[in-house]
Amino acid sequence: MKVLKFGGTSVGSAQRIKNVAELITKRGRNIIVLSAMSGTTNSLVQISERLHNEDIDGAYGIIEGLKQKYARTLEEMFDDQVYLNLAKNKIQEIFDFIRLHTMSNFSERYEKEILAQGELMSTNIMHYYLLSQGVKSVLLPALDYMRIDENGEPEYNYIKANLSALLKASSDAEIYITQGFICRNPEGHIDNLQRGGSDYSASIIGAMIGAKEVQIWTDIDGMHNNDPRFVENTEPVHELAFEEAAELAYFGAKILHPTCVRPAQEHNIPVRLLNTLCPEAFGTLIHNSTETGKIKAVAAKDNIVSLKIKSSRMLLAHGFLKRVFEIFEDNKTAIDMITTSEVGVSVTIDNTKNLEQIKTELSALGDVSIDEDMVIICVVGDLKWQNCGFEADVLNAIRTIPVRMISYGGSNHNISVLVHKDDKINTLRLLSQHLFNS
Repeated sequence: MKVLKFGGTSVGSAQRIKNVAELITKRGRNIIVLSAMSGTTNSLVQISERLHNEDIDGAYGIIEGLKQKYARTLEEMFDDQVYLNLAKNKIQEIFDFIRLHTMSNFSERYEKEILAQGELMSTNIMHYYLLSQGVKSVLLPALDYMRIDENGEPEYNYIKANLSALLKASSDAEIYITQGFICRNPEGHIDNLQRGGSDYSASIIGAMIGAKEVQIWTDIDGMHNNDPRFVENTEPVHELAFEEAAELAYFGAKILHPTCVRPAQEHNIPVRLLNTLCPEAFGTLIHNSTETGKIKAVAAKDNIVSLKIKSSRMLLAHGFLKRVFEIFEDNKTAIDMITTSEVGVSVTIDNTKNLEQIKTELSALGDVSIDEDMVIICVVGDLKWQNCGFEADVLNAIRTIPVRMISYGGSNHNISVLVHKDDKINTLRLLSQHLFNS
């Protein structure tokens, strides 16, 4: 059995839902994980914001607009009146649930309950549509098996036991449909997985059932070797190691969240990235092995700020780096890149919420300079230090670009350089030209 996950754009309209239904019925007995229809979660967030601000009329307006959208979708999808009525009743039930939250003191708990409704709507629509087409579909309610602990981590034993029981109870199903993203917390309240959303759900499910493969279906042919928005003639990368995929995802390749495939990696379940608009394409296969001696891809991470702390007074002083890192830790700010010298240290961050406080505290250690509007360019592949020449190839390709920082050796799969945002596109193009097209 495989786990197939489809994102919001893949189920973003009546026709796209029909296309996904046709696609999954041709692939046998699998578990299908669905996100909310595109635009739905944004609307639910807006409803929650209005309710937090006690703007009940504003919330009602968004609810009504969303309800009309789903009414049109259902009318376009169903020819069978029986299943149309079943789907309408379920969607009405969900909107009634949302409206209930406009009549009480709104809280973060209620917000999470509202945000969960998008996935509940998309899965019920798909379920009833499959039934209308004569397919024996079974809904696996994620809220009946997906649970996180007090640290927000999946409770694997609970998930495996309850998911196995649900599958056993409906062993004659042709297709299983379940929700991504949503879960329950230790108190039993509705919550969500946050990072990676539905991709994370699919990875957890795949790991728990020992799936043959986890497939992440989007609207692009896998992970490309560069950003197709800025670079011409990019190509999908056929194979990546999990570590390589994580590096690319962390440093800007938004097709995949950097941590969401970890359960699949730990249980040695291959993950394949595929395109709903071109289902015959090979896509990108991510697994626990790698092609050696090869640079795979380039990605860019925007909105980076670099900080340089220079202090001859602290030259080689014991505890200097410790104090620098403590300042970022105390301000709950993660560091992306770091380089050091005898007289100072440079770091990059992408969260500037506490930048002024960080600068103030670092100033006690030395002179602090800040560069904003920077971009991390990440080159990924088999970059073990024994592979002579790869780092030279990267730097030679961008020899005309001013480089603020270079990070190499922290990983066997990554060389990162920091450039100004004005040099981003030229850097990406030069790397493609020299690394992939020469």
